[in-house]
Amino acid sequence: MSQFTILVVEDEEAIRSMLVMVLQQYHFEVLAAGDVAEAQLILEDTLPDLILLDWMLPKVNGDEWTRRLKASENFRDIPIILVTAKGEEADKIRGLDLGADDYVTKPFSPKELVSRIKAVLRRSGKIHDLTQIKFQDIILDTTQHRVSIADHVIDISPTEFRLLSFFLSHPDKVYNRTQLLDQVWGRSVYIEERTVDVHIRRLRKILANYQREDWLQTVRGFGYRFSDKNI
Repeated sequence: MSQFTILVVEDEEAIRSMLVMVLQQYHFEVLAAGDVAEAQLILEDTLPDLILLDWMLPKVNGDEWTRRLKASENFRDIPIILVTAKGEEADKIRGLDLGADDYVTKPFSPKELVSRIKAVLRRSGKIHDLTQIKFQDIILDTTQHRVSIADHVIDISPTEFRLLSFFLSHPDKVYNRTQLLDQVWGRSVYIEERTVDVHIRRLRKILANYQREDWLQTVRGFGYRFSDKNI
């Protein structure tokens, strides 16, 4: 299962389906929407690692939605790649000025698109490559399912691995129990919310062996977040 989720927003069904297929072949988790309204509903439940956004959309254009997202405290940190048939330099500059992280002009090859996605994910400063997620001296290897803290490899269960992976991929953001259940366990699995608390305690106990337990923080009345900053 990929550690990275891409939200594709494209109104042309054939192109949208092609993008979904290509990204899935490269082992990304993919969410898809045909317009901004549908994409906004997705964001209420799931925060993707990157948005692949068509410039020309019905009702609300991609550039307008980019402006709104970058003005939002909840969504401003999500990287955006604009996809468009517009190839003039002025259009590219406008997209970047609005806050887009990159710009891809149709037609493009799947390899070019995936390379640009990888580059933007790396530039986020949270992902060093697509097999490692790093936060300070905690390194999580997604291919070997191995975690090390301060150069010490630690024993960790599959569930705590997925939970830590999610937190490391989304540092400094607060998630409630329902959101964590959806993101870590999946919607198709019925698990009580208190199960989240059990695994949080287990993960915090692991981190305590290396004096990192304070990074897994409880935000009273809201949920949990992973951060090296004080609340």
